[in-house]
Amino acid sequence: MNGIKGDWFSCRDDVLALTKQLVNIESIVNTEGEKVIAHALYTRIASLPYFMDRPEQVTIEQTTDDDLERFNVLAYVKGTKTKTNRTVILMGHMDTVGVDDFNRQRDYAFDPDQWMDFLQTEDISDQVQTHLDSGDWLFGRGVLDMKSGLASNLYLLMYYAKHPEQLSGNLVFLSECDEEDSSHGILSALDTLKSWQQEHGFHYAAAINSDFVAPQYDGDENRYVYKGTIGKLLPSFLITGEETHVGSCFAGIDPNYIAAELTRQISYNPALCDTAQGEMTIPPVSLKQMDLKPSYTVQTALSALVYYNFFTHSWSPQKVLEILKREAETAFQNALHTFEQRYRSYCDASGHPYQGIPWKPRVFLYEDMEQMLIEAHGQAFIDHMNQFKQDLMYDETLDIRMFAARVVEEAWTWMEDKSPAIFLFYSSVYSPRVELKGESEDEQRLLKALDASVEAVQPHYEHPITVRNFFPHISDMSFMALSDTKAEIKAVSTNNPAWGTKHEVDYEKIRELNIPVINIGPYGMDGHKKMERMEMTYSLEIVPNLTNQIIKSVLDECS
Repeated sequence: MNGIKGDWFSCRDDVLALTKQLVNIESIVNTEGEKVIAHALYTRIASLPYFMDRPEQVTIEQTTDDDLERFNVLAYVKGTKTKTNRTVILMGHMDTVGVDDFNRQRDYAFDPDQWMDFLQTEDISDQVQTHLDSGDWLFGRGVLDMKSGLASNLYLLMYYAKHPEQLSGNLVFLSECDEEDSSHGILSALDTLKSWQQEHGFHYAAAINSDFVAPQYDGDENRYVYKGTIGKLLPSFLITGEETHVGSCFAGIDPNYIAAELTRQISYNPALCDTAQGEMTIPPVSLKQMDLKPSYTVQTALSALVYYNFFTHSWSPQKVLEILKREAETAFQNALHTFEQRYRSYCDASGHPYQGIPWKPRVFLYEDMEQMLIEAHGQAFIDHMNQFKQDLMYDETLDIRMFAARVVEEAWTWMEDKSPAIFLFYSSVYSPRVELKGESEDEQRLLKALDASVEAVQPHYEHPITVRNFFPHISDMSFMALSDTKAEIKAVSTNNPAWGTKHEVDYEKIRELNIPVINIGPYGMDGHKKMERMEMTYSLEIVPNLTNQIIKSVLDECS
């Protein structure tokens, strides 16, 4: 390799072996497998001679504030080449999504070799067949998302544990659980990172995540690396209608009808894409839409729930609420307008007298609703809702999202005006956006190292390695740094009805660390799908070497 010959690892076979070993361990999120893989990984690292001599430098730690027993694995190597407190974190998650899509081939999901042999007998697409025949693609659950990325990080940790004399500063390895659901892993790991920072004087100069990258469109040949990441919110709407018998449908209004108009207004709407640094998020889309009737009746529903995935690049949680409140008001007005038109048409056709409609659009943020009810009912409302939430905690069937919806539904019963309304709130963890602008010395150094390393590696790989500003998927990168101010992020806690009981995140822990973060991960296709696969040349060779180039550049005091 011209220019980087002495720094280049011939690591394909080693990283491939590590990848297969990790994939062989079934570690589906929210199952016992998360515990199994953590212990296996800890045992592997702790048995290395470096860590046998320094057992305090590797740890397996149970997550905190978590209903499940599962663990993170962390380790660090102190380099001896140059004494400096500069530290790079290599991070990656060890859980995967489930394998229901594999159906009767479930057992093959965790054995790439058997799975690929089986696929040779199946009717698969031409592209998948080409990849399968090439010898350069590995198939199976987790090979792409993201055990090959974790294997790359593990390889680098093992290398520097054997050769600390080649490392300036410090290298921290973090393998976290629960990335695919609620991020208990990374949120728990923040405490350990903070503790190590205080105990060892670590200056966290950069974090490198190794989550997977994929084509952005058909025919896209780019292999992307990302500086920063999208933010992800779950804006939710409880919609109350006016109940009526279906035989007198115009005497009331169905909240499902309003919800449908709200989804028409919000889902797939490019006007709700957030653009920053020339890059655009994908638009929101509905993740659940349902009424809250407990059983069948011939009455229309009293309330409905709908929530949407919402990505951000520059918009704060407060800004998103402001935008979506306007969208909800528009949708409500449109729903009433169409309702009135159809009611008039029905009356004209049937000869029934037109009675008019009594409703007006009403949209409330949860924090405004709560304050209004406190002013109306005082301590009695506060005490009731606190007890209601505590009692609701015993219902293990409720996830965070449904818990929040039930709280809003209960608060609504205290409202004197029961006319139809929309209540807007958040009902899940907020994954903050991270925007790297080069505003600090560490950011400038990391961005410079990234550009220089890509330039050095690119001549030795046939496809373009392209740097983008925002990792486009939900990831634990969001919990390494904050771009939102305290005031902007406050909207998350004041508008999440589950906050303080079912859910809470100390975002100031993230702000205290505030580590510039980038993503260099394996390349492949069909993540979270049955044909999940990764390209081995890029994932097993380019990724660890590109990552290493950045580690050396960030940590070397002469850079």
